[in-house]
Amino acid sequence: MLYPIGIQNFEKIREGGYVYVDKTDLIYQIAQTGGYYFLSRPRRFGKSLLISTMESYFQGEKELFEGLAIEKLEKDWTAYPVLHLDLSGVTYTDENVLNEKMENTLRQWEKIYGLVNDFKTDSVRFSNIIDAAYEKTGKPVVILIDEYDKPLLDTAGNEPLREAIRSRLQGFYSVMKSQDGKIRFGFLTGITKLGKLSIFSGLNNLNDISMNFRYADICGISEKDLHAYFDESVQEMADVNGISKEECYARLKDYYDGYHFCRNSPDIYNPFSLLSSLYQQEFHDYWYETGTPTFVVKALKRGQFNLEGLTLEGIPASALGGVNADDSDPVPVLYQSGYLTIKSYDERWERYTLKYPNKEVERGFMQGLANIYVPSMRYNSPFDVQKFVEDFEKGDAESLMRRFEAFFADADYEIVGDAELYFQNTMYVMCKLMGQYTQVERHTSNGRMDILVQTDKYIYIMELKMDASADEALKQIEDKGYAKPFAADARRIFKIGVGFSSETRRIKEWKMA
Repeated sequence: MLYPIGIQNFEKIREGGYVYVDKTDLIYQIAQTGGYYFLSRPRRFGKSLLISTMESYFQGEKELFEGLAIEKLEKDWTAYPVLHLDLSGVTYTDENVLNEKMENTLRQWEKIYGLVNDFKTDSVRFSNIIDAAYEKTGKPVVILIDEYDKPLLDTAGNEPLREAIRSRLQGFYSVMKSQDGKIRFGFLTGITKLGKLSIFSGLNNLNDISMNFRYADICGISEKDLHAYFDESVQEMADVNGISKEECYARLKDYYDGYHFCRNSPDIYNPFSLLSSLYQQEFHDYWYETGTPTFVVKALKRGQFNLEGLTLEGIPASALGGVNADDSDPVPVLYQSGYLTIKSYDERWERYTLKYPNKEVERGFMQGLANIYVPSMRYNSPFDVQKFVEDFEKGDAESLMRRFEAFFADADYEIVGDAELYFQNTMYVMCKLMGQYTQVERHTSNGRMDILVQTDKYIYIMELKMDASADEALKQIEDKGYAKPFAADARRIFKIGVGFSSETRRIKEWKMA
């Protein structure tokens, strides 16, 4: 079987004999209603392939759809003029990058439809191109825009540049409203819906299908798709790994499934990760290796939120539909970029509970957080997570605490925000990393923190307090009876009190009992 990993061109997939998971019935359904649509999906989720498939369909390339669902649905196969703008593939470090992207695209369209450009403004040129395409072909125009938000996401944090790009794109997109009579269909994709940037204010009839149940699996691979198209591949992968086919399905689900794009959504697999895994015949973190988007990293570095609260209950429905201009709320950013997904929906209160979609995303996200919050925990450094775990397992509490002490002294404090939140988030990331190798539990309330680590031979109860003494932390361990559940346990118990200074962002003192 040929897997179309990284191939985003429909014609290349069909002519090259690659496996294609048929979504053309949904494309037909959308196309019959006309209008303008917007779809938000995480990166590497097949948005560009969807756009390419639509392009071939609207150009009437019937031969490419032989054997697919749409072949029986479409009777006319009318060829329309298609204007396809792809804003991916470059990083928008300054306005010149957008200038070159737009100039190159507009010039190609003008050449196709025999226009000599006398204008400098994108919107005027775009409008003239629509006029020329309509007059030359006698057919209304189809407009497909892929990754509309890439220039805006790349410029997060640089507000003057972002505003200049926003204003320019807003004028370009608004042409679709003024030229509505000459447009057959419009479809835009992106990672986010940038609510307060008003990028679509001139296109108020845009139908956002990102959380529409009918189209929940228009991108990605459903459980049904996996069994229908890849059952033989799963058997081959199971044989290579020395496991049953049922176990292979279960592990694929654990690693790559779990995305939900609306209430009552079917489980959706990340197509890039799933296909990569089937091709490599290994369970590995593929999606995260392609890199964390810059705008996500920037949102995390602002450090104004509690990381442990990212998988909270009670997220209002309105929060998932758009991203504020200043990206101050990480929840919609992380949801729309694929780091969090819908776990459940409370219909009474119209609120969602979010979670990590799967093992691949959670582990990758934790590694990304580690790069930001604990960069010194790199491989073979004195603060390598393995060395902390070894101290725990050896019962060397003295070495462990000296390592913690040195770790915070070495930190470069790239994270902004208050010290207490920084400390809580740093400890959360460290515990999650160590939790891959030993049993770590963590509880917080009102700025206080206690950590419980259990190994085969030892139990560690750590109380960490902000701007307080180690004695006060130890007293809380005793007063709250944290050790009582282990009174009959044969393992040695270490009680450790830690005082952390908000002024220096370091461990001020620690004591053991």
